[in-house]
Amino acid sequence: MTGLAQATPRLPWVQRQTWEDLLFAHWTVPASVLRRLVPPSLELDAFEGQTWVGIIPFRLTGLRFRWAPPLPGFTRFHEINVRTYVTDGQKPGVWFLSLDATTRFPVWSARRFYHLPYYLARMSFEPDGSDVRLTSRRVDRRGQPAELAITYGPRGSPATARPGSLEEWLVERYCLYAEDERHAIWRCDIEHPPWLIQPAAAVLEVETLASTHGLSLEKPPLHCLFATQQATLVGWPQLVARS
Repeated sequence: MTGLAQATPRLPWVQRQTWEDLLFAHWTVPASVLRRLVPPSLELDAFEGQTWVGIIPFRLTGLRFRWAPPLPGFTRFHEINVRTYVTDGQKPGVWFLSLDATTRFPVWSARRFYHLPYYLARMSFEPDGSDVRLTSRRVDRRGQPAELAITYGPRGSPATARPGSLEEWLVERYCLYAEDERHAIWRCDIEHPPWLIQPAAAVLEVETLASTHGLSLEKPPLHCLFATQQATLVGWPQLVARS
């Protein structure tokens, strides 16, 4: 683990995580379509008038809680996020439409304590030359059946995003928002160094994650980025709005 692990954290963190081999695949989706998927107390965030949806597959490693040693069997798993971008009027962040993961305990704990729509899935995450091939099938009965089959990889040199660019807007997000069963809104802050990102290519074979939310995404993705690794600290959810 590099960067953040060597710095003095500013966030009163609860978890450490490292994210590896991430694809940021994005599409523009009309705000009128996304508005029904986001609570009215949050604003849709837009870049130059466009609202976006992302599908982000990756490997999660090094999971540990601040006051506990690493838990055997729970420190490494695969994950796919489907997300859009919101703000509470003060801090821009991420709104997750769904999150699929391969290990039961993280799915349970994220649902219980972070109010996030996690689902258990079976995934294969294998090298394909210099690329990664991922296949996923949701097996959690709390969600609709959903699958993803995609091959992706980097196609350029890593660099931080140019200030003010779409790339910076998409990846430099330092909090997430979630809604509990009483429709209260919670914010969880996240700390990490600036992303080192690369242009990426992706071949999307099967995608039904977004369609469970009534979204129809074209092939290939409109915009793709790759990141090799990111060390992160995750805070505790804070209540920001009651229903």
